[in-house]
Amino acid sequence: MVQENKVEEKKVVSITEAAKLNKVTRQAIYVAIKLNKLKATKETTRWTINLDDLEAYRNQKYSRTKSVFDGELLFDNTKGYFSVNQVAEMLDVPAQKIYYATRIGLLKADRKGAAWVIHHDHVKEYQEKYVQKKNRRRQAS
Repeated sequence: MVQENKVEEKKVVSITEAAKLNKVTRQAIYVAIKLNKLKATKETTRWTINLDDLEAYRNQKYSRTKSVFDGELLFDNTKGYFSVNQVAEMLDVPAQKIYYATRIGLLKADRKGAAWVIHHDHVKEYQEKYVQKKNRRRQAS
């Protein structure tokens, strides 16, 4: 039995293909390359990106859910702390409505760094007082 030495070719993609795979724009991929956040090689006039490097970039990419303030997770859902977008999704309302409710005092939220953090108890209270009341009025009409 003769074994053939197979040289495994690494799969590479263009910026356009990388953008489609990551569901971002070509510009976002290009900026990541220029900021040395994504490894790529330039062959003649075109950039090529190894799929392993693209996966590594995707895994280390910034995520708001991992944000930390004073050494603690900002949006620790296990402790009942949520972001404005998470609360908006929970209540099935636009995020701007949540920002507005915090600004006028209908929904209590705490500022930690640049982020608003909302505790589950305050979400529940807001939902009972304002969101469900409005839904009942709509159904009565």
